[in-house]
Amino acid sequence: MAASVFRARVRDAGLDGVVVVDSAGTDGWHEGDGADPRTVAVLDSAGFETEHVARQFQADWFARLDLVIALDRGHQRSLRRLASTPEDADKVRLLRSYDASAGGDLDVPDPYYGEVDGFEECLTMVEAASEGLLEAVRDAVEGRAA
Repeated sequence: MAASVFRARVRDAGLDGVVVVDSAGTDGWHEGDGADPRTVAVLDSAGFETEHVARQFQADWFARLDLVIALDRGHQRSLRRLASTPEDADKVRLLRSYDASAGGDLDVPDPYYGEVDGFEECLTMVEAASEGLLEAVRDAVEGRAA
């Protein structure tokens, strides 16, 4: 969900030639599967594309990435444990840390075992945080050619 929303924000900002948005999980669960049908329904109804195939994050990806976004503190810890250097660990940030209105509640809840309203709540959180994330990314890539 977060990748779909942020990919749209990057495209709308004209940064899709500079910024690559991708998605991977911290575990191999559902690897090779598409997005949960509830996620697809919520994203579709909000006008977002839903291209997604589940895969597991690999430690060697840190070398080519500038930023790694985690949706909750558990994922953040897992990703930081994969990092082979302190610099790579510092690349891992919580998505909601880019939402000033989030306060201290920085975890995006996992809606998987609930109803569609949990997915809608997650979309609201993801959209709010994506605005701040886009500002940070725009500042970081300023001056890079597309």
